[in-house]
Amino acid sequence: MTRIVVSSGGPYEERIGYSRAVAVADSCHVSGTTDAGPDGESLHPGDAGAQARTAWAIVAAALRAAGFELEDVVRTRMYITDPADADAVTAVHGELFRDIRPAATLIVVSRLIRDSLLVEVEADARRG
Repeated sequence: MTRIVVSSGGPYEERIGYSRAVAVADSCHVSGTTDAGPDGESLHPGDAGAQARTAWAIVAAALRAAGFELEDVVRTRMYITDPADADAVTAVHGELFRDIRPAATLIVVSRLIRDSLLVEVEADARRG
């Protein structure tokens, strides 16, 4: 089986030793993704909706690099640091996945790796 490893060049990938996405056979798993810029801080501080939109765009690019599309997504996970951001974050998810309808989870966590990061998302995709 061929293993495809995708890097987005994010600030943590090489240092921590992980890939943005890994595809094997008909499955692709995208790591937790934020909107962190080169310095590790959010590109959209204080705006959970914009952070979610940017994170999902990074996920979509990683999927495409591995030969998958958003339409192949079967599972998503969204991590937020403030329950008040749930509506903004799930609205973005709804725009992207309304017709795809993957299994989805929204989890409130105490914090992410940087205080400016309010949202982290993950996706699993499968073809066939």
